[in-house]
Amino acid sequence: AHLPRICLENNFSSSLTAFDSRSLRHGAQRISRKDRLGSIGMASSGDLDVEYADPEEYNEKCGVFGTYNVNKAAHTCYYGLVGLQHRGQEGAGMVTSHMDPTTKKVDFKLCRGVGLVTDVFKHDDIKELEGEHAIGHTRYSTAGGKNAIEGFQPFSVRYRMGNLALCHNGNLSNAQELRSFFENQGVLMQSTVDSELFLHLISHSKRQSQLDQIFDAASQTEGAFSCIFMTETFMCALRDPNGFRPLCIGKLTGRGPNGTDGYCVASETCALDLCKAEYVRDVEPGEMIVIDQGTVKTGTFSSLRLPQKFGTSQCIFEYVYFARPDSRIFGEYVTKVRRELGRQLAREHPVPLVAEGEPAPVIIPIPESAAHATLGFYEESINMGRPCTMDFGFFRNPYVGRSFISPSQELRDLKVLCKFNPMEHVLKGKTVVVIDDSIVRGTTARQLAGLIYSAGAKAVHIRISSPPVTDPCFYGMDFPSKEELFANTHFGNVQAMAEWLRVTSLGYLTPEGLVEAATRSSGTRHSFCRACFTGVYPVPVTGQATGQDW
Repeated sequence: AHLPRICLENNFSSSLTAFDSRSLRHGAQRISRKDRLGSIGMASSGDLDVEYADPEEYNEKCGVFGTYNVNKAAHTCYYGLVGLQHRGQEGAGMVTSHMDPTTKKVDFKLCRGVGLVTDVFKHDDIKELEGEHAIGHTRYSTAGGKNAIEGFQPFSVRYRMGNLALCHNGNLSNAQELRSFFENQGVLMQSTVDSELFLHLISHSKRQSQLDQIFDAASQTEGAFSCIFMTETFMCALRDPNGFRPLCIGKLTGRGPNGTDGYCVASETCALDLCKAEYVRDVEPGEMIVIDQGTVKTGTFSSLRLPQKFGTSQCIFEYVYFARPDSRIFGEYVTKVRRELGRQLAREHPVPLVAEGEPAPVIIPIPESAAHATLGFYEESINMGRPCTMDFGFFRNPYVGRSFISPSQELRDLKVLCKFNPMEHVLKGKTVVVIDDSIVRGTTARQLAGLIYSAGAKAVHIRISSPPVTDPCFYGMDFPSKEELFANTHFGNVQAMAEWLRVTSLGYLTPEGLVEAATRSSGTRHSFCRACFTGVYPVPVTGQATGQDW
């Protein structure tokens, strides 16, 4: 079946109306449609010529981007989403805000679909997405229902206060509690995405303004959320009080109507770079930044603060693996932190010594995410007086995606073989020290070790620039179940893990060393979440977060 792709336009009113569809694209075919999808929680009238997967729980690790007061905002938003493609590769969407010159009313137009950003948005789509304000989302579903378009973001609705659009990165740890409350009130859900709960909280709020309603909704949620909201008169960027996920603000000087300044919000600064935006600052944990016409005139932001309940706990795995190395998150460049993680790893698990007359060990990275940790490991090894060289031991096929986000083990196995080719002239006869950022299931690491031995390596030592992953993440990062995690399958016994990987030795960075190195290199005054390494969760998790289906 063709994967669904949908373009929508909100231009009518209801109590809380979602996903008004004037047209539905099914592949390249355009299907006219008169039926409107009803209020959130109401069954749609009419049949759609689209096959949806069975609805299941969604846990998303995504990228968000927004632009305000920017000429051809959809173009800028498009390139911002391209810059955030690594944060979600299964789908993308965009909503623009446009003043209809005939009716003088504000319309929100939505386009979203399955695939990469370049697959979802074609030239005609960008042309139709008129307006000076836009928000967008790259989606990475980590559970089933991957083709269910109703779970794709941004969400665009119209309720009693007017148009509202939302995109969200993270997971709400009290989602099941909130969902049960609304179901007991007779509210039906349009999707299984926890982000939808924001819309219900806003629509049920007794506050008198949209800004107060958004703040009220955010005050009732717990967990990880970096969100962008767009209304007819303002845009706001919101980060949860713990600051789990990154969010930053950029300035587009002279890119607005009549040469005024525009503004943008993004998950990572690499998206700002692609749009040629100037980095202004991060959104602080618990902060809600408001961007409106007052911002355009004065260059200042209004700011509200959510109450702190559980302190701050920025996701340290963003530094370890997920963020792009050229991004600045949590106040510092990712590459700088990863280098320091490599240095700390070299102190804790030095390069092995070899017999006199044998070639010095060669240090190689697993491309691409371990490259910067490898640089730090090599630099510190030299400083420590450990003889070694550094080289590239694998050619990585750039046309094969990450095995970490392949949906089945069979596909992951095949992708490893397609993706990496060992460089025999680098590895043959050598003691090889392999640097990687993490081991999740262990299958990839075992296969790579076998490839290195097949190229003639004498010994293989694996060094990991993070601690063993022992627990799932309930704040927006995709991990397997606790039972599937590599460290748990061997009961935390590093020697047993090394034997299963068929390597000479295995060394992990300690949790203490990880936090120390990240804090030292980033200079952050905030704490880090390391629950996936320790099982200590900074925010209580319930319901869906502990594995129950919605």
